[in-house]
Amino acid sequence: MSLSVIIITKNEASNIGECIASASFADEIVIVDSGSTDETVLIAQKLGAKIFETDWQGFGHQKNRAIDFSTSDWIFSLDADERITSELKKEIQSAIDQAKFYVFDVPRSSLFISKFMKHSGWHPDRTIRLFKRGSARFSSHQVHEHIETKQKLGHLTTPLTHYSYRNYETLLNKMNAYSTAGALDLHNRNKKASLSSAILHGTWAFIRTYFIKLGFLDGSAGFILAFANAETTYYKYLKLYLSQLQKK
Repeated sequence: MSLSVIIITKNEASNIGECIASASFADEIVIVDSGSTDETVLIAQKLGAKIFETDWQGFGHQKNRAIDFSTSDWIFSLDADERITSELKKEIQSAIDQAKFYVFDVPRSSLFISKFMKHSGWHPDRTIRLFKRGSARFSSHQVHEHIETKQKLGHLTTPLTHYSYRNYETLLNKMNAYSTAGALDLHNRNKKASLSSAILHGTWAFIRTYFIKLGFLDGSAGFILAFANAETTYYKYLKLYLSQLQKK
């Protein structure tokens, strides 16, 4: 059985080399790039990846494009800021060889600034990534897309390493991008927003992350993450509210 690793990119020159190297055991690596202005595409080409350059229509749509561009029997979806360890590589190969399930999730070990989080909703953070062709597709969400499948789910046990937020600049950039995309998702679902709903949703995001998801056990990193989640959620609803005011 053959394996394709699919990766969507835009300006990931600082990540893509190590990302591709970690997936070098795959039969093919498919990159769907949406307008990189750095050396992302050049680096990926030098490392032997197949490159497809497209416009941007949201995370879910881009990943489904990558599925369609791939040719192998099995697919593993990998983000540019993630790495497949040697232990996870062996488990992926074993899962494909045995084929007891057609769809598998995998836990993630995620870095937040300077710490790999153990709580805050970030651990074990299981996400579906490995599936046999035809068994799964991504949802059409602009951000926080997810795999949709009718197959029974298998579970890999070795974590995927996720370098999510390496510094505060990355954190701020992602907060802005994710809140904008989240507002568009809400709009597409015909949701309404107000200033009070933005405040309430933001407050609940902090409470959920810091208290319910035990973020306080992650120390100062847990507090910063909870506050960042609150801000992202607040701005998501605020952007939707402001766009609705402008249309009026």
